[in-house]
Amino acid sequence: MSRKKVTVLALAVLVGAFLLYLYGGSTAPQGQPPLVRLNAANVVSLKNAFNASANSVRVLVLVSPT
Repeated sequence: MSRKKVTVLALAVLVGAFLLYLYGGSTAPQGQPPLVRLNAANVVSLKNAFNASANSVRVLVLVSPT
């Protein structure tokens, strides 16, 4: 194999791994509610779940690419 082909193959593998990391889905630990993507349709359920646990520590982290 030529050096150019190896470089292109390595780059393709890296891009594929990155896309799998971003869009491949994930799982939550046992006992924790499943992960969801926040959108306008499910903000109310987030608010209700947040307010339902008023007697415990609550942390809300919003991460957004810029």
